Amino acid sequence: MSPIPRLRAYSGPAILSYGFRPFFLLGAAYAGLGILIWLPLLFGDIKIPTTFSPLDWHIHEMLYGYVPAIVTGFLLTAIPNWTGRLPLQGGPLAALAALWLAGRVAICVSQLIGALAAAVIDCSFLLLLAAAAAREVLAGRNWRNLPPLLIVVVFFAGNVVFHVEDHLTGVAALGTRIGIAAAIALISLIGGRVIPSFTHNWLARENPGRLPAPFGRFDVAVLAVSLAALALWLAVPGWAGTAAVLLAAGAGQAARLARWAGYRTLRDPLLFILHLGYAFVPAGFVIVAGAIAMPRAIPLSGGLHCWTVGAIGTMTLAIMTRASLGHTGHALVAGRSTQAIYFLIVTAAVLRVAAAFEPATTALLHAAAAAWIAAFWTFAVGYGPLLSQPRRAAR
Repeated sequence: MSPIPRLRAYSGPAILSYGFRPFFLLGAAYAGLGILIWLPLLFGDIKIPTTFSPLDWHIHEMLYGYVPAIVTGFLLTAIPNWTGRLPLQGGPLAALAALWLAGRVAICVSQLIGALAAAVIDCSFLLLLAAAAAREVLAGRNWRNLPPLLIVVVFFAGNVVFHVEDHLTGVAALGTRIGIAAAIALISLIGGRVIPSFTHNWLARENPGRLPAPFGRFDVAVLAVSLAALALWLAVPGWAGTAAVLLAAGAGQAARLARWAGYRTLRDPLLFILHLGYAFVPAGFVIVAGAIAMPRAIPLSGGLHCWTVGAIGTMTLAIMTRASLGHTGHALVAGRSTQAIYFLIVTAAVLRVAAAFEPATTALLHAAAAAWIAAFWTFAVGYGPLLSQPRRAAR
């Protein structure tokens, strides 16, 4: 039997030849635009016709706008590798990207079209993604990769909760926690696969010596404790017991990261950034636990932004740069612009967490926003040509 072809015969625009191309580019451009709008919106300098408060608009568009775009790009690229089936291309991929864009517009003009219409348009994207991804995994009988798809379903449920909660109470607290928890769970699952794997391959070739510990019972235990901690945080976010389990999860995640020999990858920024980005996961667990136990001393916002700007922002850019280079036929080498992206996003994370501890001044907040915007727009400008042109080997 002949092998399954990796691509259909395709002669359309290169940017629609694989899922990572439009969604990484659109996601990066929107991540920068969203923060550029956010601070003037927060301080009342501009207004947009949305039914969300400025804070909820910001939270929603980062958690349920930006993050799903990158998750979609990742899944539409990974699933063909997992299942051996053909990728989504051309018209269907363009339609999916258009639906994502429609959701962003609908949220911004929800006062004009109605909150229900905006919610239906916005939520339909994640529902369609979950259905399409599940079909591919089930058809390929690739049961091992069901957990990431279940997290996409959690994202969809969290988005629905966010809309309902905001409409009824004006504050989407539970919907926010669901989105953050789903993202951190996904990073823990996917990061636990790719980081030690990439590290093992590079160290075995470039820096012989200690290798990452293989996935085993310890990783399963840490994931179980982490998921339990996130579930408790969703259900009883102010309980002292939740803080204790979050702290245990943070310690376990830190130990897990230490087992991956990240300090031996300093010579390869493209690899080291994965370890550095993952470090924000245990740090977030610890700070959120501290905020529950000592709310007057430790701001909850510090832990949440350690997870969102730190873990989510850094890990997504690390995956986006690596995947974009590899899948477009370029060498896996971090050039100066890529290293600048990494420096900017880590700077944004550190400054944003620091801003949570110094709420009286806005200088740190503005500096963090500027670094975030620069990181994502540097990606969009620098990687846009790679994502919109044919794979180098095919030219």
